[in-house]
Amino acid sequence: MTRGLPLKLVACCAAALAGAATSPAGSNATPPTGTEVVTLSQQTVNGTEYIVTRITIDPGGSTGWHTHRGAVYGIVTAGVLTHFDGTCHQDGIYDAGEPITDPTGPDRVHIGRNLGTVPAVLSVTYVDPVGTPPSDSAPDPGCGFS
Repeated sequence: MTRGLPLKLVACCAAALAGAATSPAGSNATPPTGTEVVTLSQQTVNGTEYIVTRITIDPGGSTGWHTHRGAVYGIVTAGVLTHFDGTCHQDGIYDAGEPITDPTGPDRVHIGRNLGTVPAVLSVTYVDPVGTPPSDSAPDPGCGFS
């Protein structure tokens, strides 16, 4: 069951993990740690790109701070994902079986972290205009963790 804000705000963690992430923030960007992203499917339909991934975050790992330009839909399939917003506030804890989505926009920096003892696994679909990365890496907004 979701603890924290409802489904509208979470996780995802992920695209920052994907090799497709860019880093407009430059050297201050926070890269993901202890993560593996596997692209399961990628398809373009009418100018929209759909990328389906499996993201595994090891205990102690994170997505790194990031933002999204497009929509993100997912589900936690194993473990627990803890989500923080750009004010350093923990805004969600997502257990296996729970759906997740991330906020969209350059001003909506966030991070997904695995604070548990087993890997957190997510199935995530990114919906973006063709040529848009699933996420953009961002610097730590002053929280002191990544």
